[in-house]
Amino acid sequence: MTQEHPIRPPHELVQQWVSFACENEGYETWQDLATQAARWGADQELEACCADLRMVLGPNQADWLRSVRRPKPPSLKEQGLKALDSFEGFTGSLEEVDIIRRALESLPD
Repeated sequence: MTQEHPIRPPHELVQQWVSFACENEGYETWQDLATQAARWGADQELEACCADLRMVLGPNQADWLRSVRRPKPPSLKEQGLKALDSFEGFTGSLEEVDIIRRALESLPD
């Protein structure tokens, strides 16, 4: 007798994925579907690991693991500041660069 894997998508989610595949045709659709399923499974595994870590080592370790495995993309503000730091060939004045930097820094994260 084969043992069922503990990570199994709910029936409703599988139905959504099948409907998506039926409504869209082509290789990219199947690639998207496989990617969605893989991400869903990986997220379930990560949450199970975080729950175990939380019980054994506390919430800080679980939060650390989640932040390392699912880092948040940089905000538009962070991207703008980084681009400004590496911007070469800017023909404006240093005062203009300072204005742009202050404007970016004033934006909420």
